[in-house]
Amino acid sequence: MIETRVRVVSASNGTAWVAASQESGCSACRSQSTCGISGLGKFLSHRRPDLPLQQPDAQVGDELLVRVDESELLRAGLFAYLLPAVFAVVAAILADAFALGDLAAALAAIFGLIAGLLGARALAPAPQIQTCTIATAHFPIPH
Repeated sequence: MIETRVRVVSASNGTAWVAASQESGCSACRSQSTCGISGLGKFLSHRRPDLPLQQPDAQVGDELLVRVDESELLRAGLFAYLLPAVFAVVAAILADAFALGDLAAALAAIFGLIAGLLGARALAPAPQIQTCTIATAHFPIPH
């Protein structure tokens, strides 16, 4: 299981909007002050949107533990990355097999990629997210 802590920033109608922790794997690294990846992570962490979770009894300020099974993430990743790539390559090979030319093969690859992305979105199972309350806040925490 992959776990992370999140904080409830708003809640209504059984849905809790949560903000992920700002920490990443880089926070424990000794070279984070000179690492470009750490800087990129800090930059992108400010752009994370709040995520909705079905948590009927959540209140603003609650801290939740969110768990996702690794196999479900792997399956979702295969759909998201592998399926579009396979569709793009197969479409380009088919265009080349029918001797349609390089431009047609490139366009076929683009359309295959788009078809693969749409197919992945339609067919990929959403990972099941498990949550449990770690700490309940008795007062709202500013966002």
